[in-house]
Amino acid sequence: MRIHFIAIGGAAMHNLALAVASKKGYVVTGSDDEIFDPARTHLAEAGLLPERIGWDPERITPDIDAIILGMHARQDNPELLRAKELGLKIYSFPEYLYEQTKDKIRIVVGGSHGKSTTTSMILYVLNKLGIEADYMVGAQIEGFERMVRLSDTAKYAVFEGDEYLTSPLDRRSKFLWYHPHVAILTGIAWDHINVFPTFDGYVDTFRQFVHSIEPKGAYIYYAKDEHLSSIASEVEEQIKCLPYEGYRGDVAMQVFGQHNMQNLEAACLACQQIGIKAEDFYQAISTFQGAGNRLEKICETNDSAGNVERVAYKDFAHSPSKLKATVNAVKERYPSLRLVACMELHTFSSLMASFLPQYKDCMAAADIAYVYFNPKVIEHKRLTPIDAEEVRQAFGTENVVVFTDSLELQKTLRSLDYANSALLMMTSGTFDGIDIPAFAKELLTK
Repeated sequence: MRIHFIAIGGAAMHNLALAVASKKGYVVTGSDDEIFDPARTHLAEAGLLPERIGWDPERITPDIDAIILGMHARQDNPELLRAKELGLKIYSFPEYLYEQTKDKIRIVVGGSHGKSTTTSMILYVLNKLGIEADYMVGAQIEGFERMVRLSDTAKYAVFEGDEYLTSPLDRRSKFLWYHPHVAILTGIAWDHINVFPTFDGYVDTFRQFVHSIEPKGAYIYYAKDEHLSSIASEVEEQIKCLPYEGYRGDVAMQVFGQHNMQNLEAACLACQQIGIKAEDFYQAISTFQGAGNRLEKICETNDSAGNVERVAYKDFAHSPSKLKATVNAVKERYPSLRLVACMELHTFSSLMASFLPQYKDCMAAADIAYVYFNPKVIEHKRLTPIDAEEVRQAFGTENVVVFTDSLELQKTLRSLDYANSALLMMTSGTFDGIDIPAFAKELLTK
């Protein structure tokens, strides 16, 4: 079986390529116009790094059994056009995942926030209990080598369900391909405004997801989200509706924050649907320290009495709901420490002037709040320019200071005294080239 990946360098795509290449009898090739680490290193180690960067229709030959098309490719991609000309089978990323797991019991986690962590919790427990599963998750998990696994032996498949577009050829949400037997929705907070220009349209894609649940399946949803509750009232009687709020056990946990307690309970309910007892779930999850880049502790120092004196975390938070939940969680965890929270506006939605008001009060719990964006990124994305004052007013609290120069931000962060402080760095990027773990350690140990 020969499979070619167009846009193999993406985070999800290169992990899928590695998973497919590990299956017996599969030959994998790929292409992309840019490949960065860690994808570059992972592909090179597996012998899958393209010999040359760029698109070449000569790579596409009649003996290819399937093309897997990444979201990064455009509709006029020369390799894609050649594949169409030859009549080759073309799959999107989610379509191929479904094709490989259509005979398995599928658990799919969706929502505007918390889906990577909730998916990671389910997988962590299954692994601890020795239950084999195929999976796709957007974060690195302790005990898992890759972010995608496909096998011929697993009974279950656990997917993080993304509401973003499927591919350049398919404008539907990715998670509409998966047809779960067990579906989780953690909450709805408007995101991806470039794809969903109205909130009603955004809510509707989650409604479609719930209506795609397999017959006699289960819909697990956060009870305090009015939109999810409304959707629950519409489902067929054969679908089991299971609302949740927060952690109901009494086992001490490594993770913290109200949002993580909600994620934990959703994961527990999902595991119960496949026969795992709640007490076994709680015992297994008690050692879970979080998914990669999701409230991930970088470093910590303690005083002579063993109390936390300085601590630093990094987080993927960038949308308003994620940002607010993360800031509040750290403040609640360390109420006696001064919280220095720093976030980057980096995604398409976050840099749109019409979306900025969604960030109102999101960093109110921080003692010092720094917001950074790079005007050149806005120009590259061909968006309407925004300025620092516009961003500051959108966040709406006096603690917010806005930067448009990464070096100035770093200089300001270096000028602070971090005694009795918690540092929180939040971005889906890098603040334009900052090695966040190394930088945070530098700040806290100076």
